[in-house]
Amino acid sequence: KEVTPFLNSLYHGKDTISFSNFFNEVGQGKTSDAENMLETSTFGLPSGSVFTKYASNTFQAMPAIISQRLGYSTAVFHGNVASFWNRDTVYKSMGYQHFFDASFYDVSGKKSESWGLKDKLLFKDSVAYLEKLQQPFYVKYLTVTNHYPFTLDTVDQDPNFKTSDTDDPIINNYFITNHYLDQSVKEFYSYLSKAGLLKNSIIIIYGDHYGISESENKTLASVIGKNPTTWTANDDVQLQRVPFMIDIPGSKLGHIDKTYGGEIDVLPTLEHLLGISTKRYIQFGQDLFSKQHKQLVAFRDQDFTTPKYTYTAGKLWDNKTDKVIPTSSISKALAKKVSTWQKAVNKELNLSDELIYKDLLRFYKPKGFKTVNPKNYDYGVSATKRALNKQNRILGSKSTSLWSRNGDKSTASLYKTDAPEQYYPRVSWGRIQIRNPDDNGE
Repeated sequence: KEVTPFLNSLYHGKDTISFSNFFNEVGQGKTSDAENMLETSTFGLPSGSVFTKYASNTFQAMPAIISQRLGYSTAVFHGNVASFWNRDTVYKSMGYQHFFDASFYDVSGKKSESWGLKDKLLFKDSVAYLEKLQQPFYVKYLTVTNHYPFTLDTVDQDPNFKTSDTDDPIINNYFITNHYLDQSVKEFYSYLSKAGLLKNSIIIIYGDHYGISESENKTLASVIGKNPTTWTANDDVQLQRVPFMIDIPGSKLGHIDKTYGGEIDVLPTLEHLLGISTKRYIQFGQDLFSKQHKQLVAFRDQDFTTPKYTYTAGKLWDNKTDKVIPTSSISKALAKKVSTWQKAVNKELNLSDELIYKDLLRFYKPKGFKTVNPKNYDYGVSATKRALNKQNRILGSKSTSLWSRNGDKSTASLYKTDAPEQYYPRVSWGRIQIRNPDDNGE
């Protein structure tokens, strides 16, 4: 069975630029590390997370850049609590104007799994807020259902989908939640098309970190056509590829790009697509479309991979043969290349660490960039709703929100989902505890 038919159709679509050699580069911060790289083009930390240790740092992040340079509204949709991984603090420091966390939705009962609101409901229930944002907007969705331990209620599982039959329930359930995510994204795309948003958007879909942990890889091997008895450390590295797709509806630019890159490269790539020069900012990534892009992917543990070679577990591997290259067989020219690559990786990681540890961006003032003041943002439910409604009302005929362009009427009826929980009443219990710090005292 095809696990993700809709995402596959996008990956191979006529309007999607898909990267087949795109790697996650996260450390212990995992999802938050990925967010930090995508928003700031700086690396995560060698231990811990930027989000938990340096949430109040000075950031020169995409939300502030795109708002100040191009006038975009900015928002995040996430079905977990605002304070999870300090997101409510970090997002303000990055300049996100709105954060629609779990407190904005009914996450009670079986509407959520342990990591938050189920994906189909997150997309559907976000419409009430998405349609109130002034266009153009820069919006991020963090989905959670397709996440370890990959649990999903039976009512949400597609009876026509058959998963793998390994002895490991983690692997079997992994494909089930992938299939559910695929259906969720398809429903969201359908809404975007009906609402007229799809044709005006660039949609980026990425995987933030590995799905199956290394401890399960040998069991996974047979599912993906590998021999578990000959599984290597290089196989572990090659599995760090994650999806990265840039869908530009109507562009007909679709193709599979084999460039080697990673999450650190997303911000400059997107900036250039939008006509924003990166020269004035301190960023460690490179535009994936640039002919000058160096195809050297740095991992947080200082290992690295290139189109031909991977360095991991203290050894150099040939990617084509998946075999270790004995030291005695490494030519002087190749040894020099490897040394140069290692020095470059170490330098990038060390400079990024220094930048974060010492909060050095507080001393750097890019031309035209106004330092973000976190106190300007209130993510409380009541405050957010009031602000959105007031903005639409004051702008009147000049309002560019989907709500206003639809005659001050909701587009929620355009959204169709088969999620059975949409009809479940709110109950007094849930799988996650709701807490929104900005709502204290209201």
